[in-house]
Amino acid sequence: MSFRPEPAFQHGQSPQTAILLVNLGTPDEPTPAALRRYLGQFLSDPRVVEIPPLIWKAILHGIILRVRPAKSAAKYASIWTQDGSPLRVWTEKQTKLLQGFLGEAGHRVLVRHAMRYGQPSIGQELDALKQAGATRVLIVPLYPQYSGATTASVMDDVYRWGLTVRHLPEMRVINRFHDDPGYIDALARRIERHWLENGRSQKLVMSFHGMPHHTLLKGDPYHCECHKTARLLAHRLGLAASQYVVTFQSRFGKAKWLEPYTEPTLKQLASDGVTSVDVVCPGFVSDCIETLEEIAMEGRAAFLNHGGKTFNYIPCLNDDLGWIKALTGLVEQHVQGWPTRQQDHPSSDALEAQRSRAHSLGWRG
Repeated sequence: MSFRPEPAFQHGQSPQTAILLVNLGTPDEPTPAALRRYLGQFLSDPRVVEIPPLIWKAILHGIILRVRPAKSAAKYASIWTQDGSPLRVWTEKQTKLLQGFLGEAGHRVLVRHAMRYGQPSIGQELDALKQAGATRVLIVPLYPQYSGATTASVMDDVYRWGLTVRHLPEMRVINRFHDDPGYIDALARRIERHWLENGRSQKLVMSFHGMPHHTLLKGDPYHCECHKTARLLAHRLGLAASQYVVTFQSRFGKAKWLEPYTEPTLKQLASDGVTSVDVVCPGFVSDCIETLEEIAMEGRAAFLNHGGKTFNYIPCLNDDLGWIKALTGLVEQHVQGWPTRQQDHPSSDALEAQRSRAHSLGWRG
């Protein structure tokens, strides 16, 4: 095995802690060509599509990547901003805000972000952190609920990068925060502000991203963690069981996915006489194609076209300061024992004194 070139090891290098936020990813632009590249990478991940590779490769390249990119590009174009993809914009803002919050708390750390699919890649950002002197890295997948298709896939990419590196940094990962009190409180306050400004609808719909049903049967905790988030959020908001519903969106293909499905539920609520709904997506910390197009546009149309009167989409946490505070707390919990503050980084004089004392005691190194 060959390893990528690295600078020579420096004795006495001060330890440096880094944080790498990782989100799902986004195409570079809303065009069929860009979507073909992005979907090709995303849908080739065996964590995402658990179909025998030879069969799936024929379907992916023979059908899906010939048809879907143009349709997906049109959807992305409908939510694209002047600054680019909403997911990228919000992830970049969260990175800058987290750096600021940690700095105000006295932490001297590096904070960067990466995308599991697309750019900037995980390997590219880990390279940059190593070049900047990072000796310890906390990986923070921005998925509140753990799933093999999301969090584990992030770590797959981290491990692949590690296979090419001679001198690995020490690493930790936050693999879930679905029941973190700060995250739940940030969600609740986001909803409460919406209610204060717009009034409360008859029903709160909590829509989570869907997963194939077989993942639940095979031991993936995602379904249970979504429901725990929903229960904790409903309790924090003081909602009775009849006042909210949990659904799953983004079904792909004809196989059974986690139920109930979001769009059919919205249609059924409208048909049953529910005239107003508030919809929130607690599994997404940043607004993206799944929230802005699938829910705020397609979900709205489904509800209104079946007799509903008022559809309110409540935005994701995005750059909400309560969320950044919660994220800061999560990071602080997981970097305990690592050098992150000024006093944790000994000066060059102190390092030399430590080496001299070790030498006098007979140590070598």
